[in-house]
Amino acid sequence: MRLSSVLLSDTCHQSRLRVYLSRLRLSSARHLKLLSRQSLASDVVSSDTTAVNTRGEVDLDSSGARSLPGLPDHTSDDSTAPLPPSTSSSTERFDPPSDPTSVAPSNLQLQRNQASTGTTNIGPSGARSSRLLSPPPPQRLGRRRRSSIHEGLLEFADTTDEPAPKRRRGDAMMGESDTPDPHNGAPLGYSNGSSVSPSQRTAGAGVTNGHKAGTAVNGKSSSPATRPQRPPTYFGHDRQEVTRLLIQALSDMGYQTAAENVSQESGFELESPTVAGFRSAVLSGSWAVAEQLLSGAAHEEGGQGNGLVLAAGADRDLMRFWLRQQKFLELLEQRDTAHALMALRGELTPLSHDTAKLHFLSSLLMCRSTEDLMAKAEWDGANGQSRKLLLSELSKCISPSVMLPENRLAVLLEQVKQSQIDTCLYHTEAMSPSLYSDHFCDRRNFPTEVAIELPDLAGEVWQVQFSHDGTKLAACGSREQVVLWDPKTFEVLRILGDHEGGVGNISWSPDDSMLVCCSQDKFARLWNANTGTLIKRLRRFEEPVSGCVWARDSQSFVVGTLDRAHSLCTFNVHDEEVFEWGKRHRVQDLCGSPDGRWLVAVDDLQTVHVYNAVTRELEFDMELKARPTSVSISQDSRHLLVNKRDGEAQLIDLVTRNSVQKFFGHTGGDYLIRSSFGGPNESFVLSGSEDGNILIWHKNTGAAVERLSGHHPRCNAVSWNPADPFMLASCGDDGRVKM
Repeated sequence: MRLSSVLLSDTCHQSRLRVYLSRLRLSSARHLKLLSRQSLASDVVSSDTTAVNTRGEVDLDSSGARSLPGLPDHTSDDSTAPLPPSTSSSTERFDPPSDPTSVAPSNLQLQRNQASTGTTNIGPSGARSSRLLSPPPPQRLGRRRRSSIHEGLLEFADTTDEPAPKRRRGDAMMGESDTPDPHNGAPLGYSNGSSVSPSQRTAGAGVTNGHKAGTAVNGKSSSPATRPQRPPTYFGHDRQEVTRLLIQALSDMGYQTAAENVSQESGFELESPTVAGFRSAVLSGSWAVAEQLLSGAAHEEGGQGNGLVLAAGADRDLMRFWLRQQKFLELLEQRDTAHALMALRGELTPLSHDTAKLHFLSSLLMCRSTEDLMAKAEWDGANGQSRKLLLSELSKCISPSVMLPENRLAVLLEQVKQSQIDTCLYHTEAMSPSLYSDHFCDRRNFPTEVAIELPDLAGEVWQVQFSHDGTKLAACGSREQVVLWDPKTFEVLRILGDHEGGVGNISWSPDDSMLVCCSQDKFARLWNANTGTLIKRLRRFEEPVSGCVWARDSQSFVVGTLDRAHSLCTFNVHDEEVFEWGKRHRVQDLCGSPDGRWLVAVDDLQTVHVYNAVTRELEFDMELKARPTSVSISQDSRHLLVNKRDGEAQLIDLVTRNSVQKFFGHTGGDYLIRSSFGGPNESFVLSGSEDGNILIWHKNTGAAVERLSGHHPRCNAVSWNPADPFMLASCGDDGRVKM
């Protein structure tokens, strides 16, 4: 009966203990399992026996046994039950009960009994301690007690009489020991098994994965506070500017991961989120978003605004016009004429930017197909490069401090190379200079010596000119024929005859397959340069033909004459159609830009006439102080070289209409002396001279590089081989062509 009462009491205690623990909402089921195993490890004792915990801290007699607070007491009053054998409380060991259902209260229960009753500690001999047992600290949720499951299992399985080591009283709760609480077998404050001696704990506190806290992990700085301090400049250059240029260049080259790493390591961003959003909006065609960001942009003198800062003097309305123009063209490309018309009337027209441009855009509404639209507008569509080109133009109006110009580092490197070329006095290297070392060319490679003289043409030679690919050389003069040579073998390829009175000028077609000869007999003849056959002889003018300019497609050409009534005329290669320009000035010489934009003619007075080669309209006139004798345009279509009768050659910027350089040292006269560009990257200007010399200047500096002895009595023209920087040809009144 007494045993049944004990079993019932113990079962009740355990059931209510589980309810109590569940109400505390323990963080893991592991705690319940732990408490259950601790209960199994305890021995069954009678209600009238002294309950002893495994730590040897409390010995209770039958009168001192108490249940948990708030729970009913089912302990029997019979105190005659025999006590089990007992040893010292510090070495107490219990054998498992024969009945597995009989379980004694756990250590936690006994500790709570002490806390509720204030029972004094009684030793194994039955003597009471005069010191009151202080209640243990409360159990902390989510943290493991020092009395772990391993302890209980060892006590349960131990069958020897070897006493267990005595434990310190303060070890019952974490944080009450002199040593940190173990965490997975490692001292608190360390992980992954890293540990240090007690003397090193202060210095090593906070170490994680073997790295000191607050320092970089895997070579990356996690915060500005931990980032190494670096000087604000890099060899005198602003560090942020250099870093942003590197990030942009790495991205442009496809090294996106490297660019992100540089940005993270340095703490500098290529662009702000607002600028990146503007870029994305333009490239994706989100015109409303792009305009919204543009509307919130500030000017440089007005602050940062929302991150999009316009450059000084930037026209916001012009930028809006560009955006809306792209939108209009894309609607037309989609054949959405109704919405395109609404964009034209409601968005583009109110800006009142360019009336002529609006009229042109209106005319695009009449295009019958997308191909017609692209051809007329010179626009490649939304899927082409048009959006990128638009963004490039817009970026020029945005402050470079927030939006770098496209390919900025590449542009800077190209400027460095060009600067070295410009300062190289004898530049003959056709290859682009290396970035590894400073550029320098030896004078010994410069064409200063006569290598060969071509056969005497038995008359004055007025013009010598290489083909565009450098595979042919043509010379003409007072004789009735034009001779073609191979510049490598110097063998005569063709002789183009039947030019009465001589040939004053020649012009190669862009594909080098044809040649126009401007004759003194007032005819211009078109020849097949490969076969030497005459394609056609143009109509006869009242005055000699002085020059010729080809169209870029090699399908038509413009001839200039000294005939005032027909000074400029356009001819087609494959038909007899002729278009009169209607100009009323004589043409002494004629040239055109490689891009097809400009056509320049000089009269027999002192005026240079610059025309739009497409519309045939006069762009502007330039009055000179002396009569010009010849003109030529650089390959970049930017600079015009004018040779004058007074012995001065002048370089003129066709865009700004300003003189940018002058060249002196040669002599002019009443006869036509021709000058031209030459050398690698057209780094030089060269000219014949009335005194027979050949003059070579550096184009950008104007410095005279060489004065070569040429022809007697007069050197009429000089031409540099575009395919061979070490070769030039000259001609003169002595009837010779010198290489």
